[in-house]
Amino acid sequence: MGSLTSKNLQAFMTRRQFLCTAATACSSLVLRSPVIAKQVGLRLGYLPITDATPLLVAHGLGYFSQEGLEVERPVMVRSWNILTESFLARKFDITHMLFPIPVWMRFKQNMPVRVLAWDHTNGSAVTVRGDSTIRKFADLGGKQVAVPSWYSMHNLVLQLGLKTQGLTPVIQPQSAPLAPHEVNLFILPPPDMPTALLGKKVDAFIVADPFNALAEQRFNARIMRYTGDIWKNHPCCVIVAAQPFIDQHPVVVQKAMNAIVRAQAWCRKNPKETAHLLSSDGERYLPVSQEVLRRVFESPDPDLLVHPEWDVPRIDFQPFPFPSATRFIIDQMKTTRVEGDTAFLSALDSGRAVQDLVDDRFVLQAMDETGGMAPFCDCNMDLPYTREETVEII
Repeated sequence: MGSLTSKNLQAFMTRRQFLCTAATACSSLVLRSPVIAKQVGLRLGYLPITDATPLLVAHGLGYFSQEGLEVERPVMVRSWNILTESFLARKFDITHMLFPIPVWMRFKQNMPVRVLAWDHTNGSAVTVRGDSTIRKFADLGGKQVAVPSWYSMHNLVLQLGLKTQGLTPVIQPQSAPLAPHEVNLFILPPPDMPTALLGKKVDAFIVADPFNALAEQRFNARIMRYTGDIWKNHPCCVIVAAQPFIDQHPVVVQKAMNAIVRAQAWCRKNPKETAHLLSSDGERYLPVSQEVLRRVFESPDPDLLVHPEWDVPRIDFQPFPFPSATRFIIDQMKTTRVEGDTAFLSALDSGRAVQDLVDDRFVLQAMDETGGMAPFCDCNMDLPYTREETVEII
């Protein structure tokens, strides 16, 4: 077993400190003005995965409208490359994005992207065929494994698991021979993963739901490991916006964040209703049935858990971007194999990068109006914005 722990030992800003340092009484009044908010139509993009749930639920329940925002129906795309390129082309104002992607965008591409909040926690898994002999990371030697993006939590967590077991991640053509200790990684769009597994083009994949649940139901696939059972309550997707949009439309950003945080709180209380709303039986945000989605929003299979004492949901929602997790992600990115030049990471100071990348003013205000951290976790209320990152591989 391997164990890695990263601690954040300082309490984060309290709401009172935030108001003193980040806003004036005048700007606080401006942020609440529905008249100003209506001047801009908000464009949202997403992948057809449950990572997008808060954005979709906020739209489906009318929370954006209740905040005085004019929001078009969110636009669905198939891959992270398309979503990233569309965001950079300013086709979308706010979107969800795999956490490592904005790190790459800001510090490699010098794009002024900011992380505003976490979108969800957990929500992914390593999946194999039902008849596979793969039961743990150590069994992946000599295998072909698909990931959704090089800059993804999935790639980080997968490679962490492989290296802990003495395996070597490689990136090469699938036709090239593999040594027993090597694991070949390559990119597949999430919607293509279940059929690739069924067709034996891959031995395993790691991705967000509902594609793990879909493979379970339709193709007799099996969950090897839930990611939340590896890194306890880890972030996966985050809410992002471009700095120019934030500067030009702070009212819109605040109201959008209010709606998203409300949606996250609602999803935690109404998992079955969330599954129905998202499904092809409901508002058709995701092209899968309510039956498939209910697997995602139910408790994970206890027989598959290595750490049942963590009591971690298969997917959960918590908006505050803990600095300890951001630092851990950046540190792990420095040792994670990807295609392309990663020299920008070696000189990146993790602590400073957190400050440059994350803008949590809006989520703090939104959370303040929904009861702070209490609706989202059983946290230490003396230090609600501080936590320890717990990662354990077996």
